[in-house]
Amino acid sequence: MLTTVREQARGLTKDQRNAFLAAYLGWTMDAFDYFLVVLVYSEIADDFHVSLTDMAFLTTVTLVMRPVGAFVFGLWADKRGRRTPLMVDVMFYSVVGFACAFAPNYTILLLLRLLYGVGMGGEWGLGAALAMEKIPVAKRGFWSGVLQSGYSFGYLIAALAFLFIEPHFGWRGMFAFSLVPALVALYVRTKVGESEAWERTVRLNDTPVREIFKDPKVLRRFGYLVLLMTAFNLMSHGTQDVYPTFIKKGLGMTPDTAIVIAIVYNIGAMIGGPLMGGYSERFGRRRVIVVAAVIGLPIVPLFAYSTSAGWLALGSFLMQMCVQGAWGVIPAHLNELSPDKIRGFYPGVTYQLGNLIAALNLPLQEWLATRYSYPTALMVTIIPTLLLVVLLTAVGKEARGQRFGRADDTATGAPEPGTAPEPAM
Repeated sequence: MLTTVREQARGLTKDQRNAFLAAYLGWTMDAFDYFLVVLVYSEIADDFHVSLTDMAFLTTVTLVMRPVGAFVFGLWADKRGRRTPLMVDVMFYSVVGFACAFAPNYTILLLLRLLYGVGMGGEWGLGAALAMEKIPVAKRGFWSGVLQSGYSFGYLIAALAFLFIEPHFGWRGMFAFSLVPALVALYVRTKVGESEAWERTVRLNDTPVREIFKDPKVLRRFGYLVLLMTAFNLMSHGTQDVYPTFIKKGLGMTPDTAIVIAIVYNIGAMIGGPLMGGYSERFGRRRVIVVAAVIGLPIVPLFAYSTSAGWLALGSFLMQMCVQGAWGVIPAHLNELSPDKIRGFYPGVTYQLGNLIAALNLPLQEWLATRYSYPTALMVTIIPTLLLVVLLTAVGKEARGQRFGRADDTATGAPEPGTAPEPAM
């Protein structure tokens, strides 16, 4: 099996590598800025004299506005190509993220986070579409996992920035630093060519977008994917967002301890994504997701009820291997289930609508922690979410092996003729 994963990792062209790197850096930037807030929102709350529950809505408004960005930039990308909308998007969220460093009060910061959500709403869908359209069909699983691990890498960079920048420059310095990785992502994106799959689709398929959405199969799948992405976002945010605060406020450990543990569990996440993504190329997308989520269930007590730094690090490392292992399949899975004509729009909007529904996760966990305890808040939210991921994944379909930009694309998600059937695990 590891040989198969290694084979998937090899043999990309320069343009394919640049496209992937651009998507990876964009997704890294998304997580970097999002988790800046998660890591310092107790410090911001102290500066602006607001409650932690109110501060949690900084993440909520960002998530709420992401569907708007996915909708606007997605439609633009399906009409004009992936490259230009992505570069405009990076420039927009770079400026807004940098401006957060100078917010004079909570209200202005809330407004800036709202605008930032619009920019980040366009990033994942367009970046993932461009990367998956350029990656060879047989290599999608592994590179899907590596792409998704960019989110964990962004969290890791945010944790390191907290260790080395926050003590000297405070939370404002961390937001100012966010401009650096954003500009790197923009530079790499200028080196990427347009998606050949999009160009083929424009030549071969002139069906208006409104006609595509009249297809009941497209609408049913759209609704299903929104539900699936809701479960996935509850799973990831439920195991990540409140955890540093749990360690600091709930267990009374130092901020540095919380950050070291965050670094450890993000390493686990960066292992899980590529590994499970690579396995999904052999065993199937849905089976790997289900296995990863099921393995996560018995880890929840260790994850939620440990009280020493060592056990917390181990529990969170294993949990994120499972959670982000399941997530590693998603970039390939969503893009394969999307009609060619609306691939810029379809994965991003379904993903971000799921984010929207899951946006109350952090305030809910903070409320439960205040009323009961942090371990209780983690247990009662994570276990049902993992079960929901298993159920929704099991009843769905997949299109592993789908070739993008085909003249006969009917939006049914049928695999490429000759694709091998999924073997039993």
